[in-house]
Amino acid sequence: MKVSFRIMLMVALVAFTGCGKGGDATPESEALAEGVEPDHIEVQHLLVSFRGAISKPSVTRSQEEAEALASELFGRSQTGVDFDSLVEEFTDDQHPGIYAMHNFDIEPLQGIQEYARAGMVKSFGDVGFSLQVGEIGMAVFDSTDSRYGWHIVKRLK
Repeated sequence: MKVSFRIMLMVALVAFTGCGKGGDATPESEALAEGVEPDHIEVQHLLVSFRGAISKPSVTRSQEEAEALASELFGRSQTGVDFDSLVEEFTDDQHPGIYAMHNFDIEPLQGIQEYARAGMVKSFGDVGFSLQVGEIGMAVFDSTDSRYGWHIVKRLK
């Protein structure tokens, strides 16, 4: 019987964050553990790109340098460093890099600018919708699913 990689990743995520221990699980963490994603999220993201991946002349680092910087920044984000300050200093997108998104086949919320997950970079949406509020994840560079570089994503709502 095959178990999808995504489910295995979700199970590992739940185990790593301690969800499901002694009544600490929230309805959202239980839903994520069962593979049920939220309808709407808001995330902040830090893009670490490299020369040629985006059309921004100020991005001059090589792909290898971008990978090293993304790994360093992701590690720092895991130690409690203020995420917004990392975004402000290091993103190759624009600060504050906050995006509201609605999931596949879900209508956008009224009164806010909300992007369709289907219209975003695939790995960016996949990471964002797999996170619990306050959690940080990373979409690694992939020429198809994350073509602009590394996306370090924090779920805000």
